[in-house]
Amino acid sequence: MDVFVARQPIFDRHKHIHAYELLFRTGMSNAFPDLDGETATSSLLSSSFFTIGIEQISGGNKVFINFTEELLLRGTPTMFPSGKIMVEVLEDVTPSEDVIRSCEDLVARGYELALDDFVFTEQWRPLVAIARVIKIDFRLTPIDEIKQIVETVACYKCKLLAEKIETYEEFQQALDMGFVYFQGYFFSRPEILRNKDIPSSQLTLLQLITEVTKAEFEPAALEKLINQDVSVSFKLLKYLNSALFFRVQPISSIRQAIAFLGEKGIRQFVSLIAASKLSENKPTELIRTSIIRARMLELMAEDLNKKNSGDYFMLGLFSLIDAMLDNEMDYLLEQLPLTDSVKAALGRREGEMLPFLQTIELYEAGDWSRFEEVLSDIGIEASRYPAFYFDAVGWADNYQ
Repeated sequence: MDVFVARQPIFDRHKHIHAYELLFRTGMSNAFPDLDGETATSSLLSSSFFTIGIEQISGGNKVFINFTEELLLRGTPTMFPSGKIMVEVLEDVTPSEDVIRSCEDLVARGYELALDDFVFTEQWRPLVAIARVIKIDFRLTPIDEIKQIVETVACYKCKLLAEKIETYEEFQQALDMGFVYFQGYFFSRPEILRNKDIPSSQLTLLQLITEVTKAEFEPAALEKLINQDVSVSFKLLKYLNSALFFRVQPISSIRQAIAFLGEKGIRQFVSLIAASKLSENKPTELIRTSIIRARMLELMAEDLNKKNSGDYFMLGLFSLIDAMLDNEMDYLLEQLPLTDSVKAALGRREGEMLPFLQTIELYEAGDWSRFEEVLSDIGIEASRYPAFYFDAVGWADNYQ
């Protein structure tokens, strides 16, 4: 049975990654609403821990995993390392004496609890007393009610997590209310949309991208440009001399690096490093997400034998450029040497490349029904998609 697993970042107050929540479904033949939570969680755990490897999907971070009432009563979380998972108690669990006893046993064994989509009632108080995290949905819960919950649980040791945070304004609002953790796609949005001048340091990086993406590839000109940027040179040589390549003789010059990687490889690498530097003052998850998207789109294009897989790579890499530079996408696209097809997908949200980007956006959000619809239009076998995702996640980690 195919298991589709995506991860959604959870940040701390400094916008650093604290953990990931794993979103999942099994197979593409059953609509998600018809899949009971017990089956879904069991499939996820089997896939994540026994098949894929939790380290690959989590990047070494803790993962939040939903557990149904039945799985809690069975003690299923104890099958997995307490230091790797956060036991997420779903909102539809009945906090009966048996459930409370099971949760107390988990805490005694060193596991941490998170209460999902929390709305306070007296029957939840025993679980609030032992919970590590309380998650409150900012889309479903009115602000006045959120403030009430914050006041009610203030006397307990639990920490508050704000879910569905979509803008930096909402992030700041939750931060001011005392929330410690934040989940949502605010990090992938520009903080302030404004047509400002691009700083000279970022213009230099854009020039580097321009040179590396020219149709006429000039190794000598590229070598000179890379040598002018110490950090790009350092990262390039460090990457090529890492354990990934198992080289006997180290690569010691930019010229050697260009020859070793070839035209496609050097274009990708320099574009990745330049994009990373463009987003230096942003959450690291922003560039990580961009790299994952770039790799996935490239794999999808190659799977369909498209000759312009490099364009798909660039589509993913610059899909969040507006958030990286806090500027309008249309304005930034004027500065970037991208093809018309890539610009149509990013700027006007149209064209033949757009559905490829949409599949990734929907997969990241766990919007499985819409994901299935768009994927079927592209012509990629659904069973291939999880492999693309896990490949891209591992690939992105090598650039961090």
